Amino acid sequence: MKIHHGYDSLQFINPVVTIGIFDGVHRGHMALLEKLISRAQESNGESVVMTFNPHPRLVLDNDSGHLPVLSTLEEKETLLAKSGTDHLIIIEFTSGFSRMKASDFIENVLVGKIGTKHLIVGHDHHFGYQGEGNFDNVKISAGKMGFVIEKVEGLETDGVVISSSRIREALQKGRLEDANRWLGYSYSLSGTVVEGKKIGRRIGFPTANIEPRDKYKLVPAYGVYAVEVHEGGSILPGMLSIGTNPTVNKNSMMRSIEVHIFNFEMEIYGREIKIVFRHRLRDEIKFDNTDELASQMMIDRDNAMRMLK
Repeated sequence: MKIHHGYDSLQFINPVVTIGIFDGVHRGHMALLEKLISRAQESNGESVVMTFNPHPRLVLDNDSGHLPVLSTLEEKETLLAKSGTDHLIIIEFTSGFSRMKASDFIENVLVGKIGTKHLIVGHDHHFGYQGEGNFDNVKISAGKMGFVIEKVEGLETDGVVISSSRIREALQKGRLEDANRWLGYSYSLSGTVVEGKKIGRRIGFPTANIEPRDKYKLVPAYGVYAVEVHEGGSILPGMLSIGTNPTVNKNSMMRSIEVHIFNFEMEIYGREIKIVFRHRLRDEIKFDNTDELASQMMIDRDNAMRMLK
């Protein structure tokens, strides 16, 4: 997949295009991308995905500091490349760009710059100023400007249509299995190992404290998880805790992300690691003392090792 920043000076062969944020590149997105690639192959053309960076809500919403995203730009690029798409166009989303009318975007960008022959959109997709570029309005423009527009219905499973917002909600409520099933892969988080208070080491479970690389990346619900740790080319089993550590930090509300890697004793401060969330073990619990905490962590370790097999 070729990546383009901006849409100037691009030339494609019979481009079949789709537009979207594609946060998480979940199973619903993949169904749309399969249609995109199929239509491009039928016309001996090229498949083109247009997306935006940063996420539009970071620019438009007053509460952008609280926006959780499922995928960073780098993760999105990797996931889209796996789909087999020919081209990815990344458009810088600014407040000025957000005021562009849908009709102007269609005429000047989709047709004028990209040369779109076939546009594929999701069932609820819209673009342009105040979201006026919905399917019905774009269909009118398509007839005038000589391209075809096609709508792909949402992918339904478990009685719901898969969407990025549903996956975010599932992760925030601790429903990891639902989120992973809808994503089509296991959710992950990357960050740098930073120094902590070394309390885990004192009770027999040394942990690596993680500072997420991207401040907007969604951190799943508080609790304990069975995870895989990608570090230095190795994939290692472990268990991870997200929360405030109420047993040892009785008055602190500061969130920490700590992973205990099984049978691992190397110092990895300053290194970047990737955490892949496989299973959720339990909620965060406040114990009366560290002995009770250590006993529960032994149970968690056994459960995690069994589930990760």
